[in-house]
Amino acid sequence: MTLLDTRTGASVEFRALRREFGEVKALAGLDLSITPGELVALLGPSGCGKTTALRVLAGLENADSGEVLVDGSDVVGVPANKRDMGMVFQAYSLFPNLTVRDNVAFGLRLRGKPAASRHKRAQELLELVGLDSHGPRYPHQLSGGQQQRVALARALAIEPRVLLLDEPLSALDAQVRNQLRDEIRRLQLRVGITTLFVTHDQEEALSIADRVGVMRAGRLEQCDTPAELYARPATAFVAEFVGTMNHLPGVIAGDDVEVAGCRLPLANRGTRTEGQQVKVLVRPESVSLDPSADGPVKVTDHSFRGAVTRVTATLPDGTMVLADLPSVSAVDLVPGTSATVGFGTRPVLLATES
Repeated sequence: MTLLDTRTGASVEFRALRREFGEVKALAGLDLSITPGELVALLGPSGCGKTTALRVLAGLENADSGEVLVDGSDVVGVPANKRDMGMVFQAYSLFPNLTVRDNVAFGLRLRGKPAASRHKRAQELLELVGLDSHGPRYPHQLSGGQQQRVALARALAIEPRVLLLDEPLSALDAQVRNQLRDEIRRLQLRVGITTLFVTHDQEEALSIADRVGVMRAGRLEQCDTPAELYARPATAFVAEFVGTMNHLPGVIAGDDVEVAGCRLPLANRGTRTEGQQVKVLVRPESVSLDPSADGPVKVTDHSFRGAVTRVTATLPDGTMVLADLPSVSAVDLVPGTSATVGFGTRPVLLATES
């Protein structure tokens, strides 16, 4: 058996999933479908329900109501050890008294696999995660990143239908986290396993997932590709939560909004009335600044970031605005420069009404 012989991933579906802890609604009717072999990341603030959703799928938490379907069959009520799920947590949870190879093969031993086949499988997985020479070592002889690779290999060894990753990288330093993030994605694509990845890290979610689901108060605000989620957020909450966003003062003008002398099309006027003062959400890359001797905007900071330079400027009313500009066109926008400002032509969102 080779790694490429493993079966394709399972479909997963949450239907109207509810879970309450006292008065706290951890899941308030969650609906989500994951296609076979897809990696979906759940992202959201603390307490939004993302980890509860993963634990319900794993069988570590019971839902109050709703369905959890794996390949079309409801697994609510099925014990966790019968669900055929592989799990990797923030804590590595390796057995300190077992070698790396035996840690990886542990699940196979529980399933009664012969020693020769489980050792062969463990070696295949260690090669997959780049630790083929580390089999005889013990966990304390490995770095944090290596230990997490072993935990991932152990989860994959049993050929689970679904792989569940609960903040698996948050205990690692930034450089190792980035390397292992890319490694997880490579492995997931190679093995073709359906994966649910829970994280609080926006960059992590956007860089690793086929789709990202943004959760809020136990519900899914939007689930879309990273590019679509960033460029076309469905709600003001998603727009504000994902990426950097300017909050600029504006005034409702018909179907548009006026911001710093510019009239912009609106995506979500809602119940706002003519002339109402609002906060307008604009991405830094949608802001343009052009040097002008009599421009009403003043540049206050200039931060070179390689191909992009982040320029901070102050609008006539004192509001600070961030602009991410190509570095080649931002060389003259040094602190003290006067400039004019623009915000593109795409419809903008208004901040959530308080």
